[in-house]
Amino acid sequence: MNIIKLDAIASTNTYLREMLTTCDLENFTTIVAENQFAGKGQRGTTWLSEAGSNLTFSVLMKSKPEAIASVFDLNAMIALCVATTLKKITYLPFFIKWPNDILSANKKICGILVENIIRANGEIFSIVGIGVNVNQRHFPEGSNGSSLALLTGAKKDKDELLQALLDALKEGYNALEEGQADELWKAYKALLYRRDVVSSFEKPNGYRFNAIIRDVTPYGKLVVEVENQKQEEFALKEIRLLY
Repeated sequence: MNIIKLDAIASTNTYLREMLTTCDLENFTTIVAENQFAGKGQRGTTWLSEAGSNLTFSVLMKSKPEAIASVFDLNAMIALCVATTLKKITYLPFFIKWPNDILSANKKICGILVENIIRANGEIFSIVGIGVNVNQRHFPEGSNGSSLALLTGAKKDKDELLQALLDALKEGYNALEEGQADELWKAYKALLYRRDVVSSFEKPNGYRFNAIIRDVTPYGKLVVEVENQKQEEFALKEIRLLY
């Protein structure tokens, strides 16, 4: 496993993507940055991370051509592996806020962004960006973020955490290769944040409504129950869970 450590960079995802244009990288090549000052988040947002305190890295995962229809299996596997690894390390409960934010005590601990590159031959290169709040102690007022150090009261070794996460991701990747997607999806859904309880949502036009999270489809859409037990499906940019 090729791990490249950098002091400071705008975005590990962008750096890894640029490397792919000039290098033949081995699977699971990993870029780690002590200071990522323009990290990418979901919906075009920026992932802000205190320099030196947190774990920010990107991993290359290659998939076979026939896996194009299963890119959401990869998303579910990654979120599941991160959540379960953090639970093993801290002995605290972690949940997956659709599609793949990781929360504990209703606070965001980790953000995940998967960017897929589909080549002409159908091969898929997935750039998996992961940012974990590890030892950061202070967050902006009104922020919903927290860190492992704040949750547990103790600093964590970032290198040990990185290795634990990479080991878990490799194991999850192999499970997908062996056809265990259904089992991974079942475990993912079991950790789904606010599943089966009334929650507030917002559409892009600002309209807010209450609904109950019931499921996630194989294509990554959120299934919610609205009035009269009617179920509706929403893609990532079509709905936002308020919390």
